[in-house]
Amino acid sequence: MSFLKQLSPKSPKDDVLSGLTVALALVPEAVAFALVAQVHPLLGLYAAFIIGLITSVFGGRPGMISGATGAIAVVLVSLVAQHGVEYLFAAVILMGILQILFGMLQLGKFIRLVPYPVFLGFVNGLALVIFLAQLKQFQIIGEDGTSTWIEGTPLIIMLVLVAATMAIIHFLPKFTTAVPSTLVAIIALSLVVILFNVETRTVGDIASVAGDLPTFHIPTVPLTWETFMIILPYAVIMALVGLIESLLTLNLVDALTETRGQANRESMAQGLANFVTGLFGGMGGCAMVGQSIININSGGSGRLSGITAALALLAIILLGAPLIEQIPIAVLIGVMFMVVIGTFKWSSLRLFGRVPHIELIITAIVMLTTVLADLAVAVILGVILSALVFAWDHAKKIRVQKYTNDGGNTVYELIGPIFFASVHNFQELFQPKEDAQDVIIDFKRSRVADHSALEAVDQLAERYERAGKRLHLVHLSPECRLLLKKAGDMVEVNVLEDPVYSIAAGLTAAEIDAYEARSKKVSAGH
Repeated sequence: MSFLKQLSPKSPKDDVLSGLTVALALVPEAVAFALVAQVHPLLGLYAAFIIGLITSVFGGRPGMISGATGAIAVVLVSLVAQHGVEYLFAAVILMGILQILFGMLQLGKFIRLVPYPVFLGFVNGLALVIFLAQLKQFQIIGEDGTSTWIEGTPLIIMLVLVAATMAIIHFLPKFTTAVPSTLVAIIALSLVVILFNVETRTVGDIASVAGDLPTFHIPTVPLTWETFMIILPYAVIMALVGLIESLLTLNLVDALTETRGQANRESMAQGLANFVTGLFGGMGGCAMVGQSIININSGGSGRLSGITAALALLAIILLGAPLIEQIPIAVLIGVMFMVVIGTFKWSSLRLFGRVPHIELIITAIVMLTTVLADLAVAVILGVILSALVFAWDHAKKIRVQKYTNDGGNTVYELIGPIFFASVHNFQELFQPKEDAQDVIIDFKRSRVADHSALEAVDQLAERYERAGKRLHLVHLSPECRLLLKKAGDMVEVNVLEDPVYSIAAGLTAAEIDAYEARSKKVSAGH
């Protein structure tokens, strides 16, 4: 019953119509990405069908669309050029295995480590990538391989068709939502071009999309360690790129639908899809932001929409190629331009002066890296930069409240965590030569976080020892005690077993009571 609800939670009609719309948008994208990877267009179409079907049935995000993508295609270029298409199939199979392991090990939760500025940069960067990819359709590749921009009447016709497509998609929902506006735009303007014999480029001008059913095919590569080492780097990169793009797309669709997908289940579904794709002659792929947004905006919210898109794509390959090849490229460009407008987070342009400048810089870096390099590099770079900024900010926040208790002992109440970035500031907070004979460091509002922190505490103890004074640590958290216990004799410090200091030399019962009273007073004041 749960699966049937996910199959079409709102309207089967909307899911089917939305799936048909997505299928039409998948064709030129799959063909284009196959050409980027320098393989036959059918490899891209097979990947779009198989990956789309499997992830729609087994994935963790109903309504999300997967297929052949540019991010995967770019990685495959050098592998195909150097070793041939059979190695591509083997790399895609290994990619699938790695993604399945990722999901089985429950590593999908690490997508939560991606900060919002990085996510914002990813979304905006991807919107720019989609936009720039459409501009290439305004170029004609000559026989010598050089490209020239379309000019004159052909350019005007394309621009008119693009504008008409965008207008229909934007304004039709204001009058009726009975059918997806995107599907209406594609069918209506294709009929106009056909009936009035308008001279403009069509899908058929890119490549033929006609073919047969994909057949089972074990890659014909040597089963040797050398082969494994050839395909491993490509498989790892594709697995990471595919998972990052898929899980971030999952988060984006979650936000659009106000529901929550399952990251680990989606990872395993992506892996299974790529594993099967490699065995049936596909080029591999992952979730697609553009097509997923088209699906959601067209009313597709369940698994039925993705299943319909995949089956419709198969029907196009087997039966409908002559019709699909007559769809004008300009109409599909208009569809993707609307995707760009819907994908780009325009609200991010209003963040200047409202959020820290460093977060805006991280967003810009991720966005530019997505455009100039690739998605995986952009996201990893963004996470690293965000982590460094976080560490730097928190390193400056460590401080102490210093006083002398009634027994004449120096007490430091430490505030803020001790970790690799804060150890330098931590050492500067103490003056052993100026302190009393017995020194107490209260960790009630602090934590010893890592090896660097342990080493810093040990060095501080040595400083007091050289000064002929005794250092006592109190109110350590269970985690801190465990770290010190594991460190063993690496760290020589006097840790009091409980907040009552009866075992600390030089502290009387009166001093203990006075210290506790002072601690409560200071804590209450903060």
